[in-house]
Amino acid sequence: MSHLFLAVTAHGYGHLAQAAPVVAALARRLPGLRITLQSDIDPGFARSRLPPGFTQIHEATDLGLLMDGPLGTRWSDSLIRYADFEADYDRRLEREISLLRRAAPDLVLADVPWLPLDAARRAGIPAVALCSLNWYDILLESPVADQVPARVMERMRAVYAAAELFIRPAPSMPMSWLPNAIDVGPIASRYPDRREELRARCGVPADRPFALMQFGGFEGFDPLARWPEQDQVHWLAQDLPAGPRRDATGIASLGLRVPDVMSSCDLMLCKPGYGTYSEAAVNRIPVLYVKRGDWPEEAALIPWLAARMPTREVTREELGAGHLAEAIHALRTADRPPAVEPTGIEEVADLLEPLLEHRSRRAAHASRLGSADSTGTSSVTSVVDGS
Repeated sequence: MSHLFLAVTAHGYGHLAQAAPVVAALARRLPGLRITLQSDIDPGFARSRLPPGFTQIHEATDLGLLMDGPLGTRWSDSLIRYADFEADYDRRLEREISLLRRAAPDLVLADVPWLPLDAARRAGIPAVALCSLNWYDILLESPVADQVPARVMERMRAVYAAAELFIRPAPSMPMSWLPNAIDVGPIASRYPDRREELRARCGVPADRPFALMQFGGFEGFDPLARWPEQDQVHWLAQDLPAGPRRDATGIASLGLRVPDVMSSCDLMLCKPGYGTYSEAAVNRIPVLYVKRGDWPEEAALIPWLAARMPTREVTREELGAGHLAEAIHALRTADRPPAVEPTGIEEVADLLEPLLEHRSRRAAHASRLGSADSTGTSSVTSVVDGS
């Protein structure tokens, strides 16, 4: 039985959402695949995205960035955390090496913390990075680039470059300095259209478009609280912290999640992020977006989606006041191209499956040899993970 060790940054939900379709594809290809997740991400969200039966080690392996809601990054405060992390790196590394040796996985897949990649290499375990960004490039292109400790940058760059592969799903930051990079297509899930069921449950007329508000993972962020009610669209949001509205429904109040309603929507309002952008392209959803402005990944995301699906930028001022009618009309009347195919899922699985199988077969072979040495006969024994 093969064992995949998945290490995920809990900077919002996007990193797990990016890796999860690949893990699901591997689980279909390798029946009995054992999955261990190391991340401090919400266990409920992990269960909603990963195949059943995985084990979660609920602890962080890196830092991400401190945020003020979905649109503001606390760059200076984050630098303090990166310096502290580096000062304690040797202890963290030894602990991670020990953890991986006990777990004895066949492959470590990181999206995209550097510590598990470093520990796996030192423990002799194959390790692959999968992500549309890396924290070295994010910090290098950030407003505080000249303040990042040199040792932090040197370590991250060296570790990412030493992974067996760094897989870049479209759309990704360039990361042109990586010697181990390989490009694949988009990674995103395709969801069913449940429009008629939603109309019945929400009491929305047939001529009223659904619009998804998706700023992901930030409790209390509720632009709707300041907007007048309107009849142009019916908003779907995860929750309605300010209370019920005639023109909006909280998805959670229906016992549903964002994936349950995404393909039923005629447009999405969001910030640029890999998960929302790739899923918009794959599910044919026009996008209104609000820039973060200082987020380096936006330079890769925004033009990629604009070339494949109708998009329109709205300012923070327009978002705050709810002045979206013109932008919504522009998207509703634009031609909607065919859906983008999420080819990256199977492309990544093609790359990872041999790594999982090869090491698992080698362990099984060693076990058979050991059995033959001790008993004088060769017998097939199952591989037991050392966790």
